[in-house]
Amino acid sequence: MTARRILVIGCKGSGSAIAEACLVLAGLPYDREEVDYDQPGAARDRLSALNPLVQVPTLVLPGGGVLTETLAIAVYADRHSPDAGLIPKSEDAQVRFWRWVSFLIAAVYPTFTYGDDPSKWVKHPEGSAELRASTDEWRMNLLGLLEGACSEPYFLGDTFSVIDLYLTVMSHWRPRPAWFVEHAPKVMAVSNHVRRQRVLAELWARHLE
Repeated sequence: MTARRILVIGCKGSGSAIAEACLVLAGLPYDREEVDYDQPGAARDRLSALNPLVQVPTLVLPGGGVLTETLAIAVYADRHSPDAGLIPKSEDAQVRFWRWVSFLIAAVYPTFTYGDDPSKWVKHPEGSAELRASTDEWRMNLLGLLEGACSEPYFLGDTFSVIDLYLTVMSHWRPRPAWFVEHAPKVMAVSNHVRRQRVLAELWARHLE
């Protein structure tokens, strides 16, 4: 009997790319199911049954468990393959890692949650436009803090981590690569460095091009 594989329910260009990159680097085989989670239908209903937030990535694990949230997926992958380097092992690197990966999750990510489709949260068109503009502006301020903390060739200097996968994907989201080149060149350099890693070339081509 063939062993069950991880199923990634995701969407091109979304945070699914971060989760899939973690699985690739950890050597965890998976199947992928594309879903447009904004469109009503059977696929969205199935996703909703697995993840009430109707968000991607949502993983169905070989044992039938459901795992969501990109950082939780990174921890899962790291525990299965510590040598993949998704989470640094030295104490000094871990201090910086947990500070800034939590910053990405707690501060930066919500600007997309509430700003990508503000009509979900504010019904008046003028209010929706204001929410979109304010979250975009706040995100740029937050990205400036990331730029100030960023080293090279990876965010943590010589130590690779899942933070670099976040930056690679998020540098293609608003405010878009041209903004990063001008205002966050170190973050963009990290993104470009990770983009050149051959092991992830097919994944980046599918999600980011």
